[in-house]
Amino acid sequence: MIKNIIFDFGGVLMDWDPRYFFKTYFNDDEKMEWFLKNIAKDEWNAEQDRGRTLKEGTDLLIQQHPDWEKEIRAYYDNWTTMLNSDIPHNVEVLRQLAGKYPLYGLTNWSAETFPYALENYDFFKLFEGKIVVSGTEKMIKPDREIFDVLISRYHLKPEESVFIDDNAKNIATAASLGFATVHILPDTNLGEELRKLGVNF
Repeated sequence: MIKNIIFDFGGVLMDWDPRYFFKTYFNDDEKMEWFLKNIAKDEWNAEQDRGRTLKEGTDLLIQQHPDWEKEIRAYYDNWTTMLNSDIPHNVEVLRQLAGKYPLYGLTNWSAETFPYALENYDFFKLFEGKIVVSGTEKMIKPDREIFDVLISRYHLKPEESVFIDDNAKNIATAASLGFATVHILPDTNLGEELRKLGVNF
């Protein structure tokens, strides 16, 4: 029986993408994609999610690519523009679950930028502070260690919990630990998938 619901945030409840800023900045999709694939890579951003400071990450990338200093500095200077909006249909499911199930968050997110989302999107209050942030813990999904933090901190039994994420590697780790899972894809109906697992709301 499912007793606990755990949400990832980016791609599940929040629509974040650096393209929301850089599309206008470059006004050239090909150049934008080259920059995001070869300079400001996902792997680089993930290290800030793992706990490296924004300044350290920015300075390191500028050292490696000095010709792109202006664009690299623009990345975190305009981070709030990249956080486009919430994802309404999934947030609605979250609101329906509130009060019926304990809700938890497990997110790969920089400790420096997460407070902005926390302050500007009221649905985060529904988690009542039960959120594990990778940048604060200095560990990151899909590594098992951050799942262990969630489990031990909140005394969760994976077999009584469902984990929701848009990243297949994170889903695989959760499943290996015994969690029921919902892999969010563009056409996923979250409410339907949860009901299939026996979640009633």
